[in-house]
Amino acid sequence: MKKSLLSLAFGTFALGIVEFGMMGILSDIAADLDISIVKAGHLISAYSGGVAIGSTSLLFLRRLPLRRLMLLLAAVIAIGNALVALSPNYGCLLAARFIAGLPHGAFFGAGAIVCSRLADPGKGASAVAVLIGGMTVANLVGVPGFTFICHLMSWRLPFAIVALIGLVTFVAIRCWVPVLSPLPDTGMKGQFHFLSKPQPWLIYGGVFFGQASVYCWLSYIAPIMTEVAGFSESSMTLIMVLVGAGMVFGNFYAGKMSDKYPPSLVTAIIATLIIVLMPVMYLLATDKPMSLLFAFAAPGLMFGLGGPLQYLIVRYAKGGEMLGGAGIQIAFNVANAVAAVMGGAVIRQGCGLPATALAGMPCAIIGAASLYLLYALEKRKKS
Repeated sequence: MKKSLLSLAFGTFALGIVEFGMMGILSDIAADLDISIVKAGHLISAYSGGVAIGSTSLLFLRRLPLRRLMLLLAAVIAIGNALVALSPNYGCLLAARFIAGLPHGAFFGAGAIVCSRLADPGKGASAVAVLIGGMTVANLVGVPGFTFICHLMSWRLPFAIVALIGLVTFVAIRCWVPVLSPLPDTGMKGQFHFLSKPQPWLIYGGVFFGQASVYCWLSYIAPIMTEVAGFSESSMTLIMVLVGAGMVFGNFYAGKMSDKYPPSLVTAIIATLIIVLMPVMYLLATDKPMSLLFAFAAPGLMFGLGGPLQYLIVRYAKGGEMLGGAGIQIAFNVANAVAAVMGGAVIRQGCGLPATALAGMPCAIIGAASLYLLYALEKRKKS
């Protein structure tokens, strides 16, 4: 693996920990700050809001050389998570989570361009999979470690560690990523020109609805596993390892398949599998072995969508590649925020924690339809 790609993966490793680690420690934060689990869930939404706002900064930073831009974003990763670790109350924590989310989408958007430039011929999807892979590895080892440290000591310490990883990312990019010229400046209007075509909107639709479908359930995986499936609180560390393993497998396999087959078709099939899985997750929520299978399969399918579509948007966003790539992360994280609210609404209505899976089904159907339509347009253009 190229060191240049590895340095970017350090950054997505840090981002993956702070985004997905929150799921496994919501109960701890709620107890420590004396707030409800639904109110604690707003910390997920605050991060996602930061992602959406921060991604638009690429409109104004597009003239920066790519390495300098990545260094700036790595610095904000470190600062934002240091603020989370030092937050004295819920209000400050909410604001700090927003700040910590600011570099997320921009890092992925600009990073996808860097990966495309550094990739060997015909390996573009796999190179972007390395970028996404940092986040999946975070879920395999970083998030469980995050959860373990939280339960053993304090929920604040893991965020301080992530701030340190952000600093390591800064140094690695400085040492290993070569100087890359900025993208050609097409002007403010030119940045948005790619949105005049239907394909980018279908990609964003596949990302948004595909992510939201699984995240309705995944946002509340900790209470679902402990209160419904009957696992102990101490089991959550191992369960989060399983979640991370699913993400690693889904991202890696989808990336490999997308180098061989059209990414639009690969992701459409993945979205279809999500539709099939959702009702099964609801019906068998109390079954311990099946719950463990769901903890692996659902995140795996969700991350199987990410890498190929992150790569694909660069192809369809000529003149606005950086904004297009950041748009994927906006779609991901706005979907996370909306899904957390949808899941919380279902719980508040008294439908029960397992019903969060059913809440995601309409999203899965729309996501699959978007991606099949994208594939149909590509096929028509080639014929």
